[in-house]
Amino acid sequence: MLSYLAEYEHVWGPLRVLRYLTLRTLLAAGTATLVGFVIGPWLIAKLQRLKFGQHYDDDRTGDLATRFDKKNTPTMGGVLVFVAVAVSTLLWAAPNVWILTSLFVYGSLTAVGFRDDYLKIKRGSRDGISSREKMLWQTSITAVALILLAVSDSSSSHIRELWVPFLKEPIFLFTGAIGMLLLFVMMFFWVVGFSNAINLTDGLDGLAIGCTITVALVYGIMAYAAGNARISEYLLIGYVPGAGELAVICGALVGAGMAFLWYNSHPAEVFMGDTGSLALGGLIGVIAFMVQQPLTLVIVGGVFVVEALSVIIQVGFFKFTRRRYGEGRRFFKMAPIHHHFQKLGWPETKVVLRFWIISLMCALVGLGTLKLR
Repeated sequence: MLSYLAEYEHVWGPLRVLRYLTLRTLLAAGTATLVGFVIGPWLIAKLQRLKFGQHYDDDRTGDLATRFDKKNTPTMGGVLVFVAVAVSTLLWAAPNVWILTSLFVYGSLTAVGFRDDYLKIKRGSRDGISSREKMLWQTSITAVALILLAVSDSSSSHIRELWVPFLKEPIFLFTGAIGMLLLFVMMFFWVVGFSNAINLTDGLDGLAIGCTITVALVYGIMAYAAGNARISEYLLIGYVPGAGELAVICGALVGAGMAFLWYNSHPAEVFMGDTGSLALGGLIGVIAFMVQQPLTLVIVGGVFVVEALSVIIQVGFFKFTRRRYGEGRRFFKMAPIHHHFQKLGWPETKVVLRFWIISLMCALVGLGTLKLR
C-alpha cells in the first residue's frame, strides 16, 4: 500500500525509494519483527488467561512428555506470525494477483488451523476438526487459489509451466482440462504435504519456525530473481512479471518468524499450533509454485521432508513387521526423527541447533540450483 507513495515523488523526492523492491522487502521484515514484538507479550498473556494450552498428551512424544513438560504452554501462537506478516505485507507490497493469492491461502489456512486448535483445547484431546473436514477445506482453498491464478492475464501462462532444478527450460506445460487437473493435484499435494511436514517438525522449541525462516529467505531471493527480467535471463530461470513482490511477503515472514522465535525458543513461552504450521506450510507451498520453483522446495525444505518421511517410514515399517513377524517393530526409536535423537540422549537445544544447521545447508544447496543449469 505504501508503495503507491512513490507516485508522489514530485512532491517529496525521497518517496522514490519506495519503488525499490529490495528496500520494501527489508522494511517489511523490520515491520513484521516490530509488530511481532509489540503484540507478542499481550497475545501470550491473553492465551494464558484463556487457558489455551495443550492440556492433553501428545502421542508423538510418548514418555518424552514427562521429561519435557510443555502441557501448560499456550498454543495458537501462529496468530502472532499471521498478524505480523499480514500487516507488513499490506503496508509494503504492491498489490497484484501473486500477493492476493498468497494472502488468501495464508489467511484461509490460518482460520482452519485456528479452528482445529480451538476444538482440541475445548475437548481436551488431540481430536480437532476431522481429517475429512480438514481435507475438504484444504482442497477448496487450493482450488480457489488455482482459479485466481488461472483467470488472471498476468499469471495464467506462468502458472502452467513446470520447472525443475538444474534445467533451463520448463519440462511440461499444464494445458487443457487434463493439464489443469494435474496442476491442481500437484499444488494440492504441495500445500497439504508441507502443511503436515511443518506440523510434524513443530515438536521442539524453535525447531519449525527456525527452519521456516531459512526457507522463507531462500524463496524471497528466488521471488526477486523470478520477477527481475535481467536476473532471470542471466540465471536461465523463468521470468514471472510481478512475482518479485512475493519477496516482500517472504521478508515479512522472516521478520515475523524472528519475533516468534524470540518467544518460542527454549523454554518456549508459546507454541504455533496448527494455527501456524498448517498455514505456513500452505503459504510456502503456493509461493514455490508462483515463482516456478516447486520441486526446489524439496531441497530447500529438506528438514521438513525428512521429518515427514521419518513418520512414513516408521508407520510403514511397523505395519510390515507386524504382518511379517506377528509383532510391530520400529525403524526409529521414535518418530518424527527429532524425537529419535532425543531418545539417543541429545538435549533438545542440541537437536534444534543441529537441525537448523542442516536447514541452512539445504537452503544453500537450493540456492545453488539457480546457477547450476
